[in-house]
Amino acid sequence: MASLEDRVAALEAQVAELREQVTADPAATVPAATAPTTAPDADDVFWALNGLKQRLPAGHPGAVLYTGAVDLDGERYDWQYGLPVDDVLAGDWADSAAVLTALAHPVRLRLLREILGGRRGTAELAEIEELGTTGQLHHHLRQLTAAGWLRSAARGRWAVPPDRVVPLLAILTAARR
Repeated sequence: MASLEDRVAALEAQVAELREQVTADPAATVPAATAPTTAPDADDVFWALNGLKQRLPAGHPGAVLYTGAVDLDGERYDWQYGLPVDDVLAGDWADSAAVLTALAHPVRLRLLREILGGRRGTAELAEIEELGTTGQLHHHLRQLTAAGWLRSAARGRWAVPPDRVVPLLAILTAARR
């Protein structure tokens, strides 16, 4: 029972500390994820960037954010992801090589585009001459699945996982620059 009392006392101390912080800084009452109360200026092409900057504490080195709202083949994908720049720079970039390598082949990119466009069956995909033989097709499907860009939706059917649709489109958008 003493353990429970200690935990309650610790929580009470944390609540008291948070109350002090809110009293000292009224802006702290607004969570970082709270939507702005006013609509973004229609002429502000950097509305997402400006919103990110407003959420960063003073002196923060920055953050990277990507977001998207996408309707494809009757399915809706809303996604947002961000990381502090320190986390991006400190991470092991070599860990990303396999994920990016899986995208570094024209046939795999075509496969992803076809699947996002609604051609999800292995038989449908095999009909596309540019994708190669059935063996080559299966090789590319395995590579994309191993890297997390595809998943088997059912026997012989494929899907891009919902949490990978916007990141895939963001990577392709960045590659066009």
